[in-house]
Amino acid sequence: MAWKIIKLSFKAIYNNKMRSFLTMLGIIIGVMAVVILVSITQGAASGITDSISDMGSDQITATISGDDASVSADSIESLASYPSIDSVAPVISTSETVKKNSETGSYSIVGVTPSYFTVRDIDIQRGRKIAESDIEWNTNVCVIGTDVASSLFGTWDAVNGTIIIGDSIYKVVGVLEEQGSSLAGSEDSKILIPYSTASRMTGQTGVSSFYIKASSEDTVNSAIRSVESFLLQATRDEEAYDVSNQSEVLDTMSDVTNTMSLLLAGIAAISLLVGGIGIMNIMLVSVTERTKEIGIRKAVGAKRKHIMLQFLCESCALSVLGGVLGLVLSLGAIEVYNLVASSAAAINWSVGIAAIVFCAVIGILFGSYPAAKASRLQPIDALHIS
Repeated sequence: MAWKIIKLSFKAIYNNKMRSFLTMLGIIIGVMAVVILVSITQGAASGITDSISDMGSDQITATISGDDASVSADSIESLASYPSIDSVAPVISTSETVKKNSETGSYSIVGVTPSYFTVRDIDIQRGRKIAESDIEWNTNVCVIGTDVASSLFGTWDAVNGTIIIGDSIYKVVGVLEEQGSSLAGSEDSKILIPYSTASRMTGQTGVSSFYIKASSEDTVNSAIRSVESFLLQATRDEEAYDVSNQSEVLDTMSDVTNTMSLLLAGIAAISLLVGGIGIMNIMLVSVTERTKEIGIRKAVGAKRKHIMLQFLCESCALSVLGGVLGLVLSLGAIEVYNLVASSAAAINWSVGIAAIVFCAVIGILFGSYPAAKASRLQPIDALHIS
């Protein structure tokens, strides 16, 4: 009997193909909206999370912003003696006009110590790094990123070349390995010079920011506490500094992503409810059109539950078929999005399956009233022709 009811339901849908498709359209659009929005949002968040993770979970960033707070580079570097801290790298950042023959541009200039390369986990592909002797003698040397080398020299082989930073001539002693872009900015477009030289260039004597590398991922929290304690003692103002770690950013990013996914899914799910109303409307029309069919079935022995199950099955089939079509179309839409946006978004199958289940629930809920109405028809009334 159950199989016969299912066959009758699908036959009714097939006999009214255009009307059935238009009825399912609301469900199709709703499922596409839910799946596509959530998948793209999570794909974008995943890319950002990977970028943050690449920056290193054992790296800590500290900034000093108090007007009266002044901490020397030597005192900052003393943090490296703490058991939970591997190395410390104070930096001075500025922006200057850089010239090479007829090529001119504005680039980020970063004053660094030799420990910067260890803390930031970057290496060079040509030449050498900034050395202690460069710091001691305030030498005008620099290590440049690959983008800088390509723009100014037309090649990555720029070692022993010279550039003009501001009004001074600097010798290129090294070229960094290509890093690619990240949330912290690309090292490829930076010019690294000795910390002491940057201090002389900017007139900055105190440290405004520095990086810390914990001795291991397990000691990150201990390292953060040590840095905070040190800065509190040095500045006497807990509002004058900020210490952060990538894991904190990852946790925050995860919370934001989950909230955004739920919000977008909730907004898109409204269209599913609208689709459900459309199904209920068309099922009520179907009950009116098939009154005689219902009367004949009841006259030959069909029970009320059989009539109700038939219309419920038909309503549920419309909703689920619409959901499946929406899921299939979502796959194509996401592939098109990836091609156009050069993205790597992937369909979230758990969301897709949840959307199909939700479609089944909508089909049952919005099909219940028309099914109940059909089942309550009396044979004599259903067969009566005005």
